Amino acid sequence: MPEFRLDPLSGHRVIMAAARAKRPETFAGPKKEQSGGGALPSRREDCPFCEGNEAHTPPEVLALAGPGGAERAPDSPGWRVRVVPNRYPALDPGEPPEVELPPGFASGESLFQAVPGYGFHEVIIEAPEHNRHPAVFSPEQALLVIEAYYRRLQALEEVPRLRYVQLFRNHGRAAGASIEHPHSQLVALPFVPRRLLNELERAHRYYLRQGCCICCHLLEQERHAKERIVAENEMFTAFMPFASRYPFETWLVPRRHRASFAASSSDERAAFASLLREVLGYFHRALDNPPYNYYLPSAPLRAGELPHFHWRLVLAPKLTSAGGFEAGTEIFINTTPPEEAAAFIRDRGRTHESWKKDLLCPGPAQSSARGQF
Repeated sequence: MPEFRLDPLSGHRVIMAAARAKRPETFAGPKKEQSGGGALPSRREDCPFCEGNEAHTPPEVLALAGPGGAERAPDSPGWRVRVVPNRYPALDPGEPPEVELPPGFASGESLFQAVPGYGFHEVIIEAPEHNRHPAVFSPEQALLVIEAYYRRLQALEEVPRLRYVQLFRNHGRAAGASIEHPHSQLVALPFVPRRLLNELERAHRYYLRQGCCICCHLLEQERHAKERIVAENEMFTAFMPFASRYPFETWLVPRRHRASFAASSSDERAAFASLLREVLGYFHRALDNPPYNYYLPSAPLRAGELPHFHWRLVLAPKLTSAGGFEAGTEIFINTTPPEEAAAFIRDRGRTHESWKKDLLCPGPAQSSARGQF
């Protein structure tokens, strides 16, 4: 059973999840990463996420077949996006603990405090094909992925003891991806993470002083300045923030004030999927398929339409490694100013698109329950 443990000095919670060490790749040596999608087959017999291998995952909690999709039995082929519990979860969705970790300590209390690690850990399998990249998903496929995010966030909002859901994607082994099949994940927590609480507090103080959302104001100024804008459409803007922590860090922000991604409209989700696909394409072209993380800070569950908080997606390529200074101070050293990085991405990312052919070219076909891909 995983545990939440409380660090008495910083107040940070830590998840102790020994079961994660049972993942096969934990005991494997380092592997050479594929440089592009063209070298990969469209299906692998040993990949639990490939279509036809549904029996190798826990039972699905959601499957989307797309427009006009045929009826299918659960955990069978015919899906376009599939969501399953993580086989090696960081948290346990069983009975929630009777008590929570306290924010502080009373006199005489032990400094070693822990409670059972209750929560949900799910995998969003983004495509049936093994060798696809989100940058070259069809618009329909990209939208199905975002729709799966939305539906799972709404469903988990109905679980009373949950307080926050973190959606995230790791691309490339250097960014923490253990399986090359395109997928993202979510972790649902029974508390709001300390980092988000700090952001909520700062945003609230700004709202009380200025009478507006700090992110709305920031977006207005970034659109006026233009120099850090990467791309935008009618509903979303992608820009590299003024105080980027990492080289090429990029935010995708809705222009309409929304505290929670779960409150987004169908039109907004379509625009979000389109811009995310576009920006990932720019990065793939300009930076040669870099490893990256993206994550989606959103309002706590059931918090309502907070006037001071604004959801967004944060895209952080893993081009440098944090060192001892960053770990010790949480002050990041960024060697690429966002103004230069944004200009580079706009210039290199919007050039010819012949790179897409490599990503879309399947490798050697392999047998599957549904024949050849």
